[in-house]
Amino acid sequence: MKILITGSNGMLGHDLQEVLKDKHELILTTSKTLDITDKENTINFIIENKPDVVINSAAYTDVDGCETNQDIAYAVNGEGVRNLALGCRQVDCPLVHISTDYVFDGTAREPIAEDGEIGPISVYGKSKLKGEEAIQEILDKYFILRTAWLYGINGKNFPKTMLELAKDHSEITVVYDEVGTPTYTPDLAYGISQIIETDHYGIYHLTNSGSCSWCEFAKYIFEIAGADVNVVPVTASEFSRPAPRPSYSVLKNKNWIDNGFEPLRDYKLAIKEYIELIK
Repeated sequence: MKILITGSNGMLGHDLQEVLKDKHELILTTSKTLDITDKENTINFIIENKPDVVINSAAYTDVDGCETNQDIAYAVNGEGVRNLALGCRQVDCPLVHISTDYVFDGTAREPIAEDGEIGPISVYGKSKLKGEEAIQEILDKYFILRTAWLYGINGKNFPKTMLELAKDHSEITVVYDEVGTPTYTPDLAYGISQIIETDHYGIYHLTNSGSCSWCEFAKYIFEIAGADVNVVPVTASEFSRPAPRPSYSVLKNKNWIDNGFEPLRDYKLAIKEYIELIK
């Protein structure tokens, strides 16, 4: 297949290239080569290249930055996604869109299925929901994949930050009252490579298996890495940040499993592999 990937220089974009390059023809774009907020150019680019599928891994993901740069957040995460959907409709190709657990409000106390009640509490979550809504309004052929707590070899992420801090700190404070599922971008990319071979369109939750708090995740990272760091639990309110986060956003990968796909491996196995790779 001919696959157009937006945000190809991002953390997930790099892993999508690795997973897809041997089997498919890839059209790789970045914000410099394809500004998805430019409606006319985006639609024309898709018409000219006639991809068999578009994977949108472009997003404005700075959760705190979205609070102060709301125009950018809605332009990229909302209107940009709408523009891609309009282009896909022109050439009748599916759109794969990466969304987020932040479309939920965090009040759930058990894993959230795809039909769970939506209620984003941050600008980031609200802007990502706008993108989801645009796709559903415009297209019949789409895969909206909500994922969570991404980390990978390329780009900034929580495990990398923790390991950097561990070099100079014997004690680190980490939030304990936010629970979710750390998800390894190579595993997510592999899942995407599977679903694009099907026509099982719709909304999916796709994360690694298991769940933990940020504090538990940090402790496990240090344990695996052999770092002697004392992790001090703090509440989200103590660890003041501009944007509110859901306190519980574990995603139940119900539609994924119901459609016959294998669950992604446990997050503990994935982080072990990641730490081995970056040592």
